[in-house]
Amino acid sequence: MVDRSPTAARQLASRARRRVRGVGVPDPDRARQRAVVDAFFSAARGGDFDALVALLHPDVVLRADFGPGRPAASTVVRGTAAVVRQARLGANPAALLHPALINGAAGVVITLHGRPHAVMAFTVVDGRIAEIDIIGDRARVLRVAAAVLVR
Repeated sequence: MVDRSPTAARQLASRARRRVRGVGVPDPDRARQRAVVDAFFSAARGGDFDALVALLHPDVVLRADFGPGRPAASTVVRGTAAVVRQARLGANPAALLHPALINGAAGVVITLHGRPHAVMAFTVVDGRIAEIDIIGDRARVLRVAAAVLVR
């Protein structure tokens, strides 16, 4: 209907929901985005609950998409406390984080044991993370990782 790919349509819908909710406009400064994302991972890996809470917008939304092969694993988590729980669970010290631009914003490709494992995209608004989108679908992760990790 909107003459866009499913991924682009989801992004358009996400932006529209943000505007309706009044979450704000994503920060266009990629260096500020990167600093917030890096602080998020540092706090998650260090188990610093207070720092995680300070980095998250009160209405933060985390979406995890594991693709058509694992639809039951896909989830949406809302609110600071729920996202902090997920962040602390996912702070695997064996995971390597490879900074990347995902849809023009700060994100990471996560590898485990040298293999691409997940892609995370962040929406930063007013210095805090308003949205986290995680792609765990192997085929999609490999496509994004190929562009990021071959440099």
